[in-house]
Amino acid sequence: MQKSDVERSEVVIVSVKPEVVGPALREVKDVPASKGKLFISVAMGVSTATIEKNLPAEARVIRVMPNTPALVQQGAAALSRGARATAADAELAAQLFRAVGSCDEVPEYQMDAVTALSGSGPAYVTDGGVRCGLPRDLALRLAAQTTLGSATMVRQGGHPAQLKDNVTSPAGSTADGTYHLEQNDYFAVL
Repeated sequence: MQKSDVERSEVVIVSVKPEVVGPALREVKDVPASKGKLFISVAMGVSTATIEKNLPAEARVIRVMPNTPALVQQGAAALSRGARATAADAELAAQLFRAVGSCDEVPEYQMDAVTALSGSGPAYVTDGGVRCGLPRDLALRLAAQTTLGSATMVRQGGHPAQLKDNVTSPAGSTADGTYHLEQNDYFAVL
């Protein structure tokens, strides 16, 4: 991270690998202009407390978990505020990420769940089809269309439980699959 870039910026986006966050921030910790800045981190798994301890006491921190659909303006992001971040800081960060999708504020303890669901979620859907024997290209097309269609139904007012009920027949494959997930504590992990 360049000290001159931090000095010229009102908002500093921290977009480095998690293991680099501490060293990068320590490079600018003693830069006088860092004191009142808003730092927005997209580094996966790095808490606001960790970021704050590597910055001047007056710095404000927002942690954001975006996802790759932001590349096509369909991202799903969540943010949490650090100890000194204001409502205005959170709104500014949310506006930045809403430019490429949605952005919700959550308590920091929910950020790992956000990472698992929206950050890593796209991988799980396609790989499930491949594991069941589908060619990757077909699994990808089916997973993409299924999630797009299901998401559209939910956004139009459908409830996820109703979507599940609509495809669950007595003794059918969906009933068997959800039973298997329940028996293996899948829902407890969520």
